[in-house]
Amino acid sequence: MARTPRPKAPPTIEVPTKLFVLDTNVLMHDPSCLYRFQEHDLYLPMAMLEELDHNKKGMSEVARNARQATRFLDEIVRECEANLADGAPLVTHSHKAATGRLYLQTHAVHSDVAAMLPFGKVDNQILGVVSWLQHKQPERQVILVSKDINMRIKARALGMLAEDYTNDRVLEDTDLLYSGVRALPADFWDQHGKGMESWQQSGRTYYRVTGPLCTELLVNEFVWQDGPNPLNAVVTRITGNTAELMTVTDYSHQKNAVWGILARNREQNYALNALMDPDIDFVSLLGQAGTGKTLLTLAAALAQCLEKKIYSEIIMTRVTVPVGEDIGFLPGTEEEKMTPWMGALEDNLDVLQKTDDSAGEWGRAATQDLIRSRVKVKSLNFMRGRTFLNKFLIIDEAQNLTSKQMKTLVTRAGPGTKVVCLGNIAQIDTPYLTEGNSGLTFVVDRFKGWEHSSHVTLARGERSRLADYASQIL
Repeated sequence: MARTPRPKAPPTIEVPTKLFVLDTNVLMHDPSCLYRFQEHDLYLPMAMLEELDHNKKGMSEVARNARQATRFLDEIVRECEANLADGAPLVTHSHKAATGRLYLQTHAVHSDVAAMLPFGKVDNQILGVVSWLQHKQPERQVILVSKDINMRIKARALGMLAEDYTNDRVLEDTDLLYSGVRALPADFWDQHGKGMESWQQSGRTYYRVTGPLCTELLVNEFVWQDGPNPLNAVVTRITGNTAELMTVTDYSHQKNAVWGILARNREQNYALNALMDPDIDFVSLLGQAGTGKTLLTLAAALAQCLEKKIYSEIIMTRVTVPVGEDIGFLPGTEEEKMTPWMGALEDNLDVLQKTDDSAGEWGRAATQDLIRSRVKVKSLNFMRGRTFLNKFLIIDEAQNLTSKQMKTLVTRAGPGTKVVCLGNIAQIDTPYLTEGNSGLTFVVDRFKGWEHSSHVTLARGERSRLADYASQIL
């Protein structure tokens, strides 16, 4: 009996890997980008290396990144100096995360871009290299990667492929960012009420429920439901499809006022619950101007520092990125130099110092001096290497921090320290930072679900009717 011949497997078509040409600003934004392109090859023009060398001096974040990028390049290139034209393998230095090769420009290139653009500019020299590579390797996709929008526009106008560097982007769409608050569906108790357990402990009511929604919940996520029996609770534990819920403290009631401040809406109430909980070490509050982020945080900080004595000191810091023109060097000590940046702190302290009308003028003056002695303003420039013990650390305008700067700050926390990040990702002033790769977006996404962290997005402005209307229509 003749055997039926096996059908031949279709021939595998090898798709050529892409060749990415990196702009200088990509390396100065993220030095580790050299290891982020997987199986694809990288090409570095000589003009880019010159620009990297030009930006390496100084103590700024850009200069540090330029120096780190240069060190990475030295490690990669050092092992294959003899045959650099064949490219340096990235696999060993990237711990097998990148399997492509790194190519450096080793000779002058002649491109038709010089006829259209002045070739003395570094950006145009890089575009010339991209054009030359396209003609030399027509079978491959040659793609320029740049953080500069104008550079990408020029590249596309010249018929080149150009992309933004998105590897450090936490989310493509910030509407998907974790809000920390979830509305329970109307049929929640019908689906999850079977076999429900309920008990009282320390003045709080606990519920243990089982059902399909429990797998989607996160620890320390706030849940609510309106109706005849309204529920405002926080998720304390999740085991499989079983979740434990604990009712929250009502900080909108006068008896629970925090340094004279009451919650004006549901999200503010949740924020105060997170800020006043000593078991939560990290809190992030997101919201537009006038939602009460700074006021609630300072009220909670003063209550726990001066009344409950949980923390020894309040430290407030922020990124010094000006909205308009810079006003030059400022005289004085570190605290005096930071004073112009701390208008929000001063405004909110004025409100908090007037909450006790019965104290009289002398009593208010004494309270003001006490508060000033416990609130310290620090600059971000001197944070590296510090450790904060039993401190309440407030990072204001955190949306202007990069993910690396945010890591540097949050890792300063020692035993007994609480870190609170405040910001509005719609108001980013730092160059090359977007809503998707801001340090604030980074920590909100990475800390969600940790048992000692909490996040609340404040939705409603409470500053004034004028401010609310302006934020809507302008």
